[in-house]
Amino acid sequence: MVPIPHVIAFAGAALLIIVIPGPNVLFAIGRALTLGRRQALLSVLGSVAGSVIPLAVVALGLGAVLMTSTILFTAVKVIGALYLIYLGITAIRDRKKLVLTASTDGGGRSMRQGFIVGATNPKTAVFFGAVLPQFTATDAGPLPVQMLILGAIFLLIQLTCDGVWAVVAATARGWFARSPRRLEAVGGVGGAMVVGVGAGVAFAR
Repeated sequence: MVPIPHVIAFAGAALLIIVIPGPNVLFAIGRALTLGRRQALLSVLGSVAGSVIPLAVVALGLGAVLMTSTILFTAVKVIGALYLIYLGITAIRDRKKLVLTASTDGGGRSMRQGFIVGATNPKTAVFFGAVLPQFTATDAGPLPVQMLILGAIFLLIQLTCDGVWAVVAATARGWFARSPRRLEAVGGVGGAMVVGVGAGVAFAR
């Protein structure tokens, strides 16, 4: 079992990292502005599920390989960046169809998109690979189990914080939704945000 002081310290560090808007948060906001609250929250669920991937990699002992392999880390980062840019361009292109899309888009697509964003988020990968192991204790049981416990705490905080961001952004979208032109404009802004996130991820060091 992870020592309680370690858990508290880790939760504080995780909260600081998660609250600062990164790819997951900005993607959720972009989805909220583009498609509304339901799809944004489904995107958040997908990104949290995707975050399990880097957590599992670290817990299984492969995190050190990812952190030390420039080629592998860059490949993951570029894939995530290109996918975000693709989603953003698609949102801008389809901004005139927002009303129809918001009413017919299935939840599965939003969750799948969120999953890919979460799984390839370099901020999450770096945190799990470089920060999470520092909060384990050598005399508190198997390290993989400790990492999974701490990772579950991270995911819970992520779900809560990203969900709040999505709800707040979706609430603001309600005003825009009263006018097709305003909704079209905010759809373009949301798509541009996602493209910006993708570009930021691509050039982040």
